[in-house]
Amino acid sequence: MSSAFYQTLTTNYFPAMPPALDTNMRFKFSVVALLLEVIIIVLFGIFVEYREDNNPEILYPIFQDVHVMIFVGFGFLMTFLKKYGFSSVGISMLLAAFGLQWGTLMQGFWHMQEGKIHVNSNSMINSDFSTATALISFGAVLGKTSPLQMLILTILEITIFACNEHLVTEIFQATDVGASMTIHAFGAYFGLAVTLVLCRPGLKKKHENEESTYQSDISAMIGTLFLWLFWPSFNSATASGNFFYIKAIVNTYYSLAACTVVTFALSSLLDQRGKFSMVLIQNATLAGGVAVGTCADLSIHPFVAMCIGSIAGIISVLGFHFLTPLLASKLNIHDTCGVHNLHGLPGILGGIAGIVVTAINEENRRGNRLTPGMQAAALGSTMGVALVGGALTGGILKLPFLGQVSDQNCFDDSVFWEVPEEKKPHEIHSNNYDEHSRFEATM
Repeated sequence: MSSAFYQTLTTNYFPAMPPALDTNMRFKFSVVALLLEVIIIVLFGIFVEYREDNNPEILYPIFQDVHVMIFVGFGFLMTFLKKYGFSSVGISMLLAAFGLQWGTLMQGFWHMQEGKIHVNSNSMINSDFSTATALISFGAVLGKTSPLQMLILTILEITIFACNEHLVTEIFQATDVGASMTIHAFGAYFGLAVTLVLCRPGLKKKHENEESTYQSDISAMIGTLFLWLFWPSFNSATASGNFFYIKAIVNTYYSLAACTVVTFALSSLLDQRGKFSMVLIQNATLAGGVAVGTCADLSIHPFVAMCIGSIAGIISVLGFHFLTPLLASKLNIHDTCGVHNLHGLPGILGGIAGIVVTAINEENRRGNRLTPGMQAAALGSTMGVALVGGALTGGILKLPFLGQVSDQNCFDDSVFWEVPEEKKPHEIHSNNYDEHSRFEATM
């Protein structure tokens, strides 16, 4: 075989893989992950010290509940994709483990005393909160990014989140005990901005792997149940005082219950055969916990919390049914998990509820009177910071060496994981195919 013929053959039929689609993580991911962990350990050695807990017997059980939500609830909720369960649970664990360390530093830098960051049960709860933003955004880009991209997203998002949280709570003096605005709305719109910048026209048509199976939906429902059960702890974890703590638990409890009933009712109503949709049950039933978060500890009666939960359920169901397809077709916003409907819209509803409640009732926290103007400023700033921060982060994630997968390899664990062989092994397409040709390859 002549060298000229060999060169022609390899060029035409086996072209080199473009760097932008090089998904081999062997050295890139390992080096970056280890380097980041070393940096964090050094920063902990310099800045972090212990601080005695005031109420460890109360705070640690709350921390356990929140911890389960972060590591089990969020991870399993995203296992609905039939070939992406390893990544849904595994990468969620990676991001949470890394994010809680980074969150300790980023939030701690705003509250340093004598040049030190003090850690205890309360700071551990807040660190878990910071990772929730990255996990929410992960849901928007699920199946379309590499582990290295998600590490970079976690660093940037938690850094920006900590700045926005400081702006909302310290500058605007707004309340957001259940973080409807600062975590849920922020994480959702940050993720939507990222997925918009990482737009994939080749995914406008439904990908063959972007669907669930009976078993994967049951797995995702486990995540839903864990989140549903522990959400009252999430919304009450940072409440100041026993009275406000109990009030946040009760309001979240009834908001979730009302939201669930409404979700089941609308799910059946919107189906021509009157059947329930597992997508709606897995997600929209949680919207009540998101929406009641901002005013969970404010002067509202349980029936108001139930009304908020019911409205959240309606908004979430209608969002999944009508808005998600519209965003995908008109704005090229491909929201894999529907975080806009579970976290984004209910988060905005929670912010609006906080504005209304503070306008009607005189509320005080930490010696400051809560005003509707400051609540509105907090909601507006959160939305703006999330969208701008997400767009900038998306631009950074497009860098070629971060290993973004090609369209035909999306939603497939075997790109980054050792997957047990099946009777009919799934073919992994070469990443050098044109991104619009995943259906042509099967012809």
